[in-house]
Amino acid sequence: MHPALATALERIADCEDCDPAALPPLYEAIDPEALATLLESPAAVTVRFEYAGYEVVIGSEPLEVTVLEVDR
Repeated sequence: MHPALATALERIADCEDCDPAALPPLYEAIDPEALATLLESPAAVTVRFEYAGYEVVIGSEPLEVTVLEVDR
């Protein structure tokens, strides 16, 4: 798993006060392998997606990860 994805999962788990393994499967929101390929490319990209009630924003810096709660 790409380090930025692992960071996002850890932050969401902290917000939910649970273990990252207790979160829904990531593949229900995105294709983790395709995202990792995109993040490892030389292009400067920013990726946004919703997962488990949160908006995840992964920037072009190695661990530029923001997790925002989506209005419920």
